[in-house]
Amino acid sequence: MTAAAPAIGASAGNHRGIVRSLWYRQLDSYPDTAPRMMYLGIIVVTTILLYYELYVGGAVSPSILAHYHMSFRYYVNITVVGNAIGAFSSLVAGLGDRWGRANMVTYGLLVTGVLVLFGVPHAPSELTFAILVVAVGFVEGIILVATPALVRDFSPQLGRASAMGFWTLGPVVGSLCVSLVASHTLSHLHAWQDQFTICGVAGLVVFVIALFGLRELSPGLRDQLMVSMHDRALIEARAKGIDIAASLRRPWRQMLHLDIVGSAFAIAVFLIIYYTAVGFFTIYFTSIFGFSLAQANGIGNWFWAFDAGALIVIGLLSDRVRVRKPFMVAGAVGAVIMTIVFASRTGAPHTGYYTFVWIITLMSVCLGIAYAPWMASFTETVEKRNPALTATGLAVWGWIIRAVVAISIFVLPYVVSSTTPLVDYGTQVKAIATKYPALVTVDPATLKSLAGGNLSLLGKAEAELEAKLHVNQNQALGLLVSASKAPASEVAYLQAHGPAVLAAQQETPNQWKHWWWVCIGGEILFIPLIFVMAGRWSPARARRDVEEYEQMVDAEMAKLRSAAPATA
Repeated sequence: MTAAAPAIGASAGNHRGIVRSLWYRQLDSYPDTAPRMMYLGIIVVTTILLYYELYVGGAVSPSILAHYHMSFRYYVNITVVGNAIGAFSSLVAGLGDRWGRANMVTYGLLVTGVLVLFGVPHAPSELTFAILVVAVGFVEGIILVATPALVRDFSPQLGRASAMGFWTLGPVVGSLCVSLVASHTLSHLHAWQDQFTICGVAGLVVFVIALFGLRELSPGLRDQLMVSMHDRALIEARAKGIDIAASLRRPWRQMLHLDIVGSAFAIAVFLIIYYTAVGFFTIYFTSIFGFSLAQANGIGNWFWAFDAGALIVIGLLSDRVRVRKPFMVAGAVGAVIMTIVFASRTGAPHTGYYTFVWIITLMSVCLGIAYAPWMASFTETVEKRNPALTATGLAVWGWIIRAVVAISIFVLPYVVSSTTPLVDYGTQVKAIATKYPALVTVDPATLKSLAGGNLSLLGKAEAELEAKLHVNQNQALGLLVSASKAPASEVAYLQAHGPAVLAAQQETPNQWKHWWWVCIGGEILFIPLIFVMAGRWSPARARRDVEEYEQMVDAEMAKLRSAAPATA
């Protein structure tokens, strides 16, 4: 009997230990390579999943609009409000410097998974749908800051671009997941709700992985600058005596400088093209070029896949040569050129599927060339100010990028005003026109006279159909007979909205071209603000900086070792 007591106590203690580990996630020593890679892997998978949840609606946006009888402007305003709310939730994530990051990420996954699986696809009205989507955006705004902060904590500067390249797979592969799943399932899973169900299940699976696997560094470790793994012993020695409170005083004042605010604004306007692609590529390709929803998502597959590949390759290359800025300039110049080429196709409605594949593939590669080094350089710029305020610096970036996205998406329907009638009425007008082509081919006055029994205009109507549709006389007569049997409701719908849709089809190419030039302007503005960021232009000079720093680390470690016996 007495032998059983310790086992019971040990079991209770183990139980308490497991429960405690689900909340207390701090590591008191810097992890070895294998666990560090595992933590980074969980962070990357988490980020991918969260962006998948955030972007999944874009794959089926035309179906959502039809289901709720929602106007295009209302749908756009949901995105605007979601990004605006997300901007301020990004500031909340700045508290990660005080409270830690891992719990924000882990339990944020639980919230978004539940919302996407059980909430959004069962929303009974467009207002409920909007509230739930905005709620997902609120949580995503917090994790937008917490996940790159964790990546920074677990990656020394010499591996930072590679690590940030993998982190940036989050939005890119998240978008790729959206388009891949949609393009392969929409043919047999026609309900738009199924896309959210698949996404929500995946979200809860990743939550379980993060719940048991994700950890973070203790404040004493994460609040220091780490250039390479060579610094590990010094970082742990300093952590024992670091003044955490002093390093966190007046955090916003320490971060609100041109190098941080300016570079955050630069990347925000640079990525206007990216966020337009996320939210509106399916609408753009289906409404102007006549691609199906599956085809439009298929074009997205190429965009996101090559963007992801560029992020990884350029991240590794940037770390190898130890510079960021030359890659940012090269990527930005390439993005400007390819966006100009992309904009030029707007006035060519017969542009083929694979022509767009080539154009947007090269565009996405250029975006990746600029973005992975930028993320590394930005965290290094924050570290130059104060490495203890990484989450605060990233919160500034998160707020600015979400604010710019919200403003740009709000403005887009005013620049591309023709999109509203095309999205709101275009599908139904096209369906009626396809079913009864005579209704949109023959002069309305002629059709009205024929309906009134004036058969003297029958020859004129047949001639119009023969000339415009390239049919023979018997076929033309058949089309006229079919049109005469069209339901009054469909004829009225066509008369009410057909002229607006026709006018929009004529206006929309030029309007979209104006918007693409807005995107090009953002890409150009990005270039001069690269110069305010931390980092070298020359690989040779960057290599010498690392060598000098490592010599300093060796000297400081020697001093600590020599002082150890005296303090014992």
